[in-house]
Amino acid sequence: MKDVIQIKNLYKSYGDVKAVQDLSFKVKEGELFAFLGVNGAGKSTTISIMCSALQKDSGTVIINGNDIDKESDDIKRALGVVFQNSVLDKSLTVYDNLRSRAAVYGIHGNDFKTRLDELSELLDFKPLLKRTVGKLSGGQKRKIDVARALIHKPRILVLDEPTTGLDPQTRLTLWSVIENLRKTEKMTVFLTTHYMEEAADADFVVIIDSGKIVAEGTPLQLKNEYAGDSITIYGIDDATANSLGISYEKISGAHRFSVKNTAQATELITKYPHIFVDYEVVKGKMDSVFLTVTGKKLEGGDNK
Repeated sequence: MKDVIQIKNLYKSYGDVKAVQDLSFKVKEGELFAFLGVNGAGKSTTISIMCSALQKDSGTVIINGNDIDKESDDIKRALGVVFQNSVLDKSLTVYDNLRSRAAVYGIHGNDFKTRLDELSELLDFKPLLKRTVGKLSGGQKRKIDVARALIHKPRILVLDEPTTGLDPQTRLTLWSVIENLRKTEKMTVFLTTHYMEEAADADFVVIIDSGKIVAEGTPLQLKNEYAGDSITIYGIDDATANSLGISYEKISGAHRFSVKNTAQATELITKYPHIFVDYEVVKGKMDSVFLTVTGKKLEGGDNK
């Protein structure tokens, strides 16, 4: 797979604040790429530079084969962006919001009607077309934000905290649509999120802190390196738990033991089969990875 985003030695400062420091990473075509960091870590700055909304101090940004310093218009056409805060005009109808956005890309007449029909069916918002955006619920607005970003069939979809505050059903709908587009159109998704289960489903993860990359890899690689596994054994007493010689915490009706990895868990199970009668082994979680590499918690949704 080719690289559709290449960022190398990127720097951006605001006075004494170094927002992005020597940032380098690549994103492959069709990939779900998670870009994680607490607020102020440099995520929004990086996205703004990618979208040509902010001038970088130095470094190279190549998107879909185009250099941002020379071909920013081509890059804008390749990107669809769902911003953290909605950019829809609240006084206009859904239809007029999408029509005006389509016009920016030269999509008019039957071409617009065809694309609108596709998106309204895909995202299930046909009954909302005549409503003003200001009267929509949060979940309904989000669907229209996504439709706005997809109106010109971008190669890369940038999702900046796309599901924060949404109800589970709307989140599920949006992710179903996004996954379908990744499979059918090889669309690349560049995601920032506070929901760790979304990051856990990514193909590749980059974690930044104070503008620098502090960890990167697949979710499995990161879990194996930064978050130990745990074994929960049910129905044993403290004396039996102590006999294993490793640290644990008592939970309701069980003891939970911390192990480095699955290999250590397997070793214990093999060595003490009479103890491991009713148990479960759980892989480390992405929130543990984030806490380990940054020393901070990523506030948000469920863990995974």
